[in-house]
Amino acid sequence: MIVATDWVTISALATAGGTLVLAGATYMAVRSANRAARVAERTLLAGLRPLLVTSRLEDAVQKVSFADERYLRVEGGRAAIEVHDDAILMAISIRNAGAGAALLHGWRFYPERNLSGDRPELDSFTRLTRDIYVPARDLGFWQGTFRDPTAPEYAEAKGAIEAGDPLTVDVLYGDHEGGQRTITRFGILPHSDRVWLASAARYWNVDRDDPR
Repeated sequence: MIVATDWVTISALATAGGTLVLAGATYMAVRSANRAARVAERTLLAGLRPLLVTSRLEDAVQKVSFADERYLRVEGGRAAIEVHDDAILMAISIRNAGAGAALLHGWRFYPERNLSGDRPELDSFTRLTRDIYVPARDLGFWQGTFRDPTAPEYAEAKGAIEAGDPLTVDVLYGDHEGGQRTITRFGILPHSDRVWLASAARYWNVDRDDPR
């Protein structure tokens, strides 16, 4: 018996097979390209990412000026605090251990040692009145003030400072483009008369997943 070859069917099957192979190759290429793009994006962001830590004890003294022409001198690894009748001035000597410049956005003060592991709400931060940049791999500072003696938070801060109680400050910052926001919690511990030691205690990522 002679079986006729159905070239139309064979051609259709060959075309379908070729299309399937091409689709598979295209899928793998797109997947590989997406993976490469993600790696490139993460590499770029890592190059912009700041990470604030406390400075070293041997770091240089910094003179931090305030809007009312007062200033504090803050030594490495320490905080400086002054209580006046009309204002409380605070500063912390910090370092940027990250690869990108840090732009400080805001802060939150606690008149106690805060050991909570919960990330503070962003709307609870006090916005800085000026932009403070800390260069990559370099020394810088944070500063904050209370200027309303009638406010409850002023009285709470003044009482804790004058009593020499441990304090806590959360600092919100990001890269120089305003992204990759991070919160570093600094503990401020009394060491001796008018000397406060600073220590970075906890970190939270705002715009990306936390590492823990």
